[in-house]
Amino acid sequence: MKEYKPRIADEQLKLKLEAFGATLIVGPKGCGKTTTAKQQAKSFIEFQDEDERENYLLIANTHPSDLLIGDKPRLFDEWQDAPKIWGAIRKDVDDSGEVGQYILTGSSSERIDTPHTGTLRISRMKMYPMSLYESKESNGAVSLQKLFDDPNSFSGCHSDLTIDGIKFAICRGGWPASLKGKTDKAKLEIAKDLFNQTCNVDISNIDNIKRNPLWARTLLKSYSRNLCTLAETKTIYGDVVSTCEMSKPVYYEYISGLEKLMIIEDIDAWCPSIRSKTAIRSSKKRNVIDPSIAAAALGVSPEYFAKDYKTLGFLFESLCIRDLKIYSSANNGTVSYYRDRYGLEADAVLHLDDGRYAIIEIKLGQSEVDEGAKHLCEIEKLIKKYNKEKKQIPLRLPDLKLVITGTQYGYRRDDDVFVIPLGSLKD
Repeated sequence: MKEYKPRIADEQLKLKLEAFGATLIVGPKGCGKTTTAKQQAKSFIEFQDEDERENYLLIANTHPSDLLIGDKPRLFDEWQDAPKIWGAIRKDVDDSGEVGQYILTGSSSERIDTPHTGTLRISRMKMYPMSLYESKESNGAVSLQKLFDDPNSFSGCHSDLTIDGIKFAICRGGWPASLKGKTDKAKLEIAKDLFNQTCNVDISNIDNIKRNPLWARTLLKSYSRNLCTLAETKTIYGDVVSTCEMSKPVYYEYISGLEKLMIIEDIDAWCPSIRSKTAIRSSKKRNVIDPSIAAAALGVSPEYFAKDYKTLGFLFESLCIRDLKIYSSANNGTVSYYRDRYGLEADAVLHLDDGRYAIIEIKLGQSEVDEGAKHLCEIEKLIKKYNKEKKQIPLRLPDLKLVITGTQYGYRRDDDVFVIPLGSLKD
């Protein structure tokens, strides 16, 4: 039997099953939805099983409630192949009033319109590719949750993840299948294949509109060149139309398709009231679900970064954002960024659902740490100044100031900024 690497999503799914009758796991193709679901399912139906597929689909189309018979939780994999199962599950959850009955997983490459939303019956849960802690490349010496709960417990840390290891992790990505490769070269093939599948097949299948694979490749390549920047639409669109005859409406259709596939996932701006609205940048920061998509789109290998540390820095930021989203998911964490026209920035602002938050700078090398820490302290000073001058409800001060690095040593600075290697972080 294949060894299962525990996922942070395991606890999320457990909680969902304790609260709702059914749970739909959504996420990009290849992130491990089905494998994770099977760890808690007691029976399952796989609509892609060719030995049983014809029989399953016949039942699903004629009397779908028959497929609900089985030990619970019961998993329906690739449920979108038999969309009537959605209504049958919704009705059974209503009739029984029981929780933890069903799990649904399916490909993000197809959108299915259902007659009922499933609200309060079928809850959605989002999964990401694997974090560095889940893939065993972070030693997990620093718990993000513990750092929030007890900052004084931190006494330093050491990461075994080298710069070369970071380069490889970026290009390989967090796709579970990539960890099974017998060689490093084989492990790198998974993200490349996913990129090709996205452009050649999935971008058309998502809403059954035929699209040009070359245009999809060109768009994703341009997006990747602008990763973790505030590049405007006109910049990316201008880059695309320099080689493709794509109209503006068609450009937006392709972007929408890639968002539905959960390939593109931009970062929202955090807009506190510490400066005037015109001073704070509010546009989204460009990003993808996993930096390996960008590496594949750019056609680069780990060796390439030896001569391009600028691009490596942007992809490292994307890697950190991915892991921060995964680590904070247990507390419904949200990740945004802060930047104003005066040059003050925080690469990430991590909000937990209890109101606590961290302001974060992401710096690949040690030489950039001082600058990052300075930005974070300046933001904190701005909030203190705002609270002192305004008579309105004061803004909460950041609970943590973090600089996440690609270095090997973690420590706490005299200005109370924590310097944490990404290779030491966990949930």
